[in-house]
Amino acid sequence: MGKFDTYKIDLKGMTESSADYEFVLDNAFFAYIDSPELQKGKVQVKLHVRKTAQAFELSFHSEGEVVVLCDRCLDEMEQEISSDDKILVKFGPEYADEGDNLIVVPEDEGTINVAWIMYEFIALAIPMKHVHAPGKCNKAMSGNLNKYLRRAGDEDAEEEEDGSMEQTPDDAEETPIDPRWNELKRLL
Repeated sequence: MGKFDTYKIDLKGMTESSADYEFVLDNAFFAYIDSPELQKGKVQVKLHVRKTAQAFELSFHSEGEVVVLCDRCLDEMEQEISSDDKILVKFGPEYADEGDNLIVVPEDEGTINVAWIMYEFIALAIPMKHVHAPGKCNKAMSGNLNKYLRRAGDEDAEEEEDGSMEQTPDDAEETPIDPRWNELKRLL
């Protein structure tokens, strides 16, 4: 028995017009997927399969928490997710991902494994920016960031490695402009 056999849906053997499934995706699931983005979490997925004349409509509702790295301090943090997604599955001669949420599965097999599909929906539900709540970041890392962060309002020029001063925007305004540039501007 494979590690993802639990997530196989027998579409060909469906006798009713619809069926409901529930999956709890925990740390073991994310370890089996072996993806660098998500390693831990606990997400409950409710799957409703509805049989239509030409295809099967699979509706996923995912809700739970995943563990991601904070963009600011790089410590692990829990990120709540919630998503509702749909795909259509129809039978064909061979497996194909048609895009636009349409998947073709071989009619002789008649099954679809939804493990990777659920993982992708969860990964897409994670916000682009994930940071701890204010005051929850790693204090040592935040201190290092603030130490090396150069603020926009700083007027001081920094010394280069060779001892010369870096030119600030104020210094650039004081230097005269080459008159040839003025001649080129007139052409415009």
